Amino acid sequence: MLGIANWAQNILDKFRALDFLGPLALRLYLAPVFWVAGMNKLSGFDDIIDWFGNPDYGLGLPFPTLMAGLATGTEILGAILLVLGLGVRWISVPLMVTMLVAMFTVHWQNGWQAIADKMSPWAPKDIDGTLDRLHAARAILKEHGNYDWLTEHGNFVISNNGVEWAVTYFIMLLVLFFIGSGKYLSLDYYIHKFFRR
Repeated sequence: MLGIANWAQNILDKFRALDFLGPLALRLYLAPVFWVAGMNKLSGFDDIIDWFGNPDYGLGLPFPTLMAGLATGTEILGAILLVLGLGVRWISVPLMVTMLVAMFTVHWQNGWQAIADKMSPWAPKDIDGTLDRLHAARAILKEHGNYDWLTEHGNFVISNNGVEWAVTYFIMLLVLFFIGSGKYLSLDYYIHKFFRR
């Protein structure tokens, strides 16, 4: 039994040379998410300020210009730093804060799911109404649109806008905060190596 354990440990030790792939994959997955979110905010910045500050149809946050600027800047700068592998632990913190704000101010009231699905154990309370709207939209598209073309690469769905994706991104950032940007393909690795000398 000890021989099998040693053999298994030797195999795992050999894979340690590739342990930079995990953080690299997380960084490269998250970078376009934050780049797109930040650039979308930047391109409609006046509307974002209005939405951040308006309590009737928006978030009703204090200092909306400052908050919108911080969110936009964090996402754009965060995307760049994630790609470069520079200051990954540091930028993970404000990106996690951004995800927490999104979770609790935008998505929380919609429950867990990002996409409405009756089979989910955390389906929203009004899932039947959501599915009725989905079936009505499909019927309209089948009658008045080219439904086969519209659904050629996937199904027509309704976004539930729940916390699922924000929580997923938060967890990925939390992992990066603890493990860092990884070896070889990050500037953090080479800066650390330089100063360790």
